[in-house]
Amino acid sequence: MSDAFIVCSNLSFSWPDDTPVFQGLSFTAGGGRTGLVAPNGAGKSTLLKLIAGEYRPSGGTVSTGGVLGYLPQTLPLTGDLTVAEVLGIAPVIKALDAIESGDAREEHFTTIGNDWDIEERTRAQLDRLGLGNVSLTRPLRTLSGGQVVSLGLAAQLLKRPDVLLLDEPTNNLDLDARHKLYGVLDDWNGCLLLVSHDRALLDRMDRIAELGRGEIRSYGGNFTEYEEAVRAAREVAEKNIRNAEQEVRREKREMQQARERAARRASNASRNLKNAGLPKIFAGTMKRNAQESAAKADETHAARMNDARTRLDEASRALRDDQKIALDLPGTNVPAGRTVFHGEHLQVHYDRHPVFAAPGATLTIRGPERIALTGPNGAGKSTLLRLINGDPHPHTGDTRRAEGRVAYVSQRLDLLDPARTVAENLAVSAPAMPEAQRMNLLARFLFRGPRVHLPVAALSGGERLRATLACVLYTDPPPQLLLLDEPTNNLDLVSIAQLEGALNAYEGAFVVVSHDERFLEEIRVNRWLRLAGGRLQETGAPGDA
Repeated sequence: MSDAFIVCSNLSFSWPDDTPVFQGLSFTAGGGRTGLVAPNGAGKSTLLKLIAGEYRPSGGTVSTGGVLGYLPQTLPLTGDLTVAEVLGIAPVIKALDAIESGDAREEHFTTIGNDWDIEERTRAQLDRLGLGNVSLTRPLRTLSGGQVVSLGLAAQLLKRPDVLLLDEPTNNLDLDARHKLYGVLDDWNGCLLLVSHDRALLDRMDRIAELGRGEIRSYGGNFTEYEEAVRAAREVAEKNIRNAEQEVRREKREMQQARERAARRASNASRNLKNAGLPKIFAGTMKRNAQESAAKADETHAARMNDARTRLDEASRALRDDQKIALDLPGTNVPAGRTVFHGEHLQVHYDRHPVFAAPGATLTIRGPERIALTGPNGAGKSTLLRLINGDPHPHTGDTRRAEGRVAYVSQRLDLLDPARTVAENLAVSAPAMPEAQRMNLLARFLFRGPRVHLPVAALSGGERLRATLACVLYTDPPPQLLLLDEPTNNLDLVSIAQLEGALNAYEGAFVVVSHDERFLEEIRVNRWLRLAGGRLQETGAPGDA
């Protein structure tokens, strides 16, 4: 697969309303693994669709070398398809079955081609992705969202592609499925272009391509090395800005001083000429010469001032937009040792089936604990969060909550009124807070100017998360127990960093369901729970011996 490549030359693309996405974008990826990063809305998925041929560019060209495989973020599959149909192997298996039963028509051999071992290869591929127990005749509607994603990847890998495009492949995958995916991609030896906000996956890349400001910058190394390079570049840019600002101030000061000196010289010369009794013509000539000399000096200083301002503008453009949230949340403090929640032998039933193994789930949360709740998809993690929140009530078992508010942030981010603006939602959550203080608070959550008056329904996923956090963390009274269900789903890397900053300022207890190991590490989780097979157990952090 040494000839596998992707080449985009002067690529341009606009939406039907003529809104431009790319203008003259050029990008090349050869063999190896490339992670493509950018904020949501920058055009990462659009670029993959252009490379895959699903969109046509309005200008420029796209070319790839070898067989292309493409896994989109949303799979266009119906629940009536079987696993074999999704994998694209149903016709081959049907032809194999026909030959095995004695039907030796040529069309069957044509259908099979070189895929006589298709069942063995398929079973091996499914097993590698954690789907070894899934029957080829099983309907798609009986699979979980994570299983469907893994199945879609298996379908692409069975094509034996030279170039593989993956758009957020770990979305909906639990921790076990993610690690299986990591193993498959670790063995990849073609050309891989991957869009992801999964930093553990991006750390397995050979290079990082950053899409922004209408261009793609390539950084050798994995995501951690990319972050270090970005951090170093930011420090240089900040230093250049400080130097440029000092230069502008110096040039401005020298320009003012030069004007003052010229004015004093002109005033002194005028008095001297008057005292000397020189003819008016000669005095006028000397005055004009002095004015011309002052004007030239002023032009020189103005040019130097413009040069200094240009260098300041260039240094400012080189500085990345570092949209960090800085918070102080003393009102959320929970004393160490205080029991915030206690649930004993909790049980609920769905379709008459118990969610938890007998005698039910038991959990105590004390003080400002930072708890990660992990486990496979469908194990009941979201159900347990809702039980802690008090809705629904357990069918059996007892719960006790300390005085103080519990805040539950679901995967859907549906806590706010979508018809109200960001400012109006915060006013409902914190009615006693003065309006000026609310506006200042929203600015700290990066809502400034007209964006505070946008309806929540018009916000992006990252903006909706920030608005939800502002209303949750500064509600009256503030929460002492925070419940978060897959909060990083569909967030870009900038939004994830903002969430991490907010949670690190929070001083209460929280329970977070997440499969993102890097995120859990960054928010300083100090207690790990795993729910699997109906049993809730204390564990160490993933990777601990």
